[in-house]
Amino acid sequence: MTIRTRKFLGAILLLVLATVWALLGMAAAQMPWIAESGWRQAVYYVVVGMGWVLPAMPIVSWMQRPDRAKSSS
Repeated sequence: MTIRTRKFLGAILLLVLATVWALLGMAAAQMPWIAESGWRQAVYYVVVGMGWVLPAMPIVSWMQRPDRAKSSS
């Protein structure tokens, strides 16, 4: 697979990841133990807002992998 194809697929995967992560994060934020406290909400949104980076890192590193060298056989 060429780097161009990997970047295209990776961009789609990152968009899907960010969308699903945001929707799940918003749904979980409605739990009473988070919704009742302002400081818990602040901590929750900081952690969840930055948390999508960890699952995105393998996708980005896969996207940046160089193409395989073609063998001349």
